[in-house]
Amino acid sequence: MASSQVELSADGGRVAVQVEDKFVRIRNVKVSVFAVDSREKLLEFCFDYCYWSVDPADPHYASQEEVFQDLGVSVLSGASEGYNVCLFAYGQTGSGKTYTMMGTPDSIGLTPRICQVCLRICVHVFSSLCSHFSFLEIYNERVRDLLRRGEQKKRASLRVREHPDKGPYVQDLSQHVVSDCKQAMDLLEEGIANRITAATHNHDASSRSHAIFTIQYTQAILENNLPSETVSKINLVDLAGSERADPHYCRDRLTEGSNINKSLVTLGIVISALAQNSQMSSSCQSINSMASEGDGSTVGSHSSSLSGGGGGGGGGGRRHCFIPYRDSVLTWLLKDSLGGNSKTIMIATVSPSANSYNETLSTLRYAAHARNIVNKPRVNEDANVRLIRELREEIDRLKSMLLSFEMRNPSPSLSDERDGNLSDIVLQNELKVMQMATVIFDTSSQSLVIFS
Repeated sequence: MASSQVELSADGGRVAVQVEDKFVRIRNVKVSVFAVDSREKLLEFCFDYCYWSVDPADPHYASQEEVFQDLGVSVLSGASEGYNVCLFAYGQTGSGKTYTMMGTPDSIGLTPRICQVCLRICVHVFSSLCSHFSFLEIYNERVRDLLRRGEQKKRASLRVREHPDKGPYVQDLSQHVVSDCKQAMDLLEEGIANRITAATHNHDASSRSHAIFTIQYTQAILENNLPSETVSKINLVDLAGSERADPHYCRDRLTEGSNINKSLVTLGIVISALAQNSQMSSSCQSINSMASEGDGSTVGSHSSSLSGGGGGGGGGGRRHCFIPYRDSVLTWLLKDSLGGNSKTIMIATVSPSANSYNETLSTLRYAAHARNIVNKPRVNEDANVRLIRELREEIDRLKSMLLSFEMRNPSPSLSDERDGNLSDIVLQNELKVMQMATVIFDTSSQSLVIFS
C-alpha cells in the first residue's frame, strides 16, 4: 500500500488513509486504539483513479503531470469531440483543491495545463478556431467577474439568468478571446489574484469563494464538404473548502463559512438526488429488458409492484427525486454539468490525517454518490449541418424508393404520377440543402474573419 510507509501526515498527526490501486481505505484511529476487533472501523471506497500525494519521496507519489495525463487529457479529448466537459474539485479546507486545480509556479495544476494544451491545438491544427475565456467567483451567494477591468470592475455582483435552450448563464460576464499561451496565463493569474482568500485554522490563504474558469472551445470542421462549427464548453471549478464554524472568527468569516457550507450542502443534496435517480433509471431499464425476454405476466407484475404508487412513505421513495438546483447559485450555474449535457469529472481531495477523519469520510461518501450519476451528453454540432445531414438522408431514401418503384412498374403510364411526386420532393430537399449550405458558408467565412 502506498501509504503504509508513512506513519505521520504533513501536519504531524497519525495517518488514517491508505491508498492501493483504485481503492481508498479509511480507519478510525481513535476508536481502533481501544477496540478489540477494529474491522468494522475500516471503510473502503473504490474510484476510477486514486492518488497518493503526501510524501514526494514515496515511490507511489502522484505528480501533477500524472494527474493531468489521467484527467486533463480526458477533458481535452471530450472537448475536441464536441462535448461539454466539467471538472471540479471538492474537499475540506487545506486538503489540496486549489493546488490540484491551479497549482504553484513550480508545479502548475490542471487548469493552466489544460489551457496550454487547448491553445496549442488551436494554433497548430488548422480546423480549430479560437478559445474564449471567462473567470468568475461565487462569494456569499453573489457572482463576481474576476476578469472585469476599469470602470466595469466596480460593479460588485452579476445576475444569473436562464436561457430556454442553453440553460443558466451569468449576464454581462466578460469573455476574452485568447490566441496564445501567454495571454491565457496572464488572464488566469489576474483572476487568481482577484479571488477572495482569508486565513483559517487549516490554511493561511484559504479560498473563500467558489471559482469557475470557463473555456469556450470552438472548432471549424469540414463535414460532407460543408464547413461546420462545434462549440464545446469546459468548466474548471475550484470549490471553496468546507470548515467547521468557529465563534472566535470575526463576523465576516462566519458569514463566509455559513454561505460556503450552505452551497456545499446543497451540492451534496443535488448529487445524492441525481445518483438516486440514475440508479432508479438503470433499475427500470433492467426490469424492462427482463420483461421483454422473460414471461410477460410474471415480470410485468413484479415491475408494477416496484414502480407502483404504494402506501405510506415507501411509495414516495420510488418516484424520481426533485433536484433543488436553484437552492444555491453554485448548483444553478452547474446544472448542466451536474446532471445534463456534460461529461463531468469530480476530484475529491482528502487529508490523510486522523484529526480530519470526519471530514475525510464525508468527502469520500460525497464522491461515492457522485460516481453513481449517469449523464447523457451530446455533441454540440451546428444545427444547420445536422439539418443538412437529415435532408441528405431523406433524399437518399426517396431516391431508393423512386428506383424501387420504377423497377416494379416498368410501364410509364403507371409510374408517371408517383414518379413526379417523388421527384418533386427530392428536388425540394436538394434546394433546401443548397440554401442551408450557402448560409453555412457565409456564416463560416464571417467567423473566420472574426477569429483570424
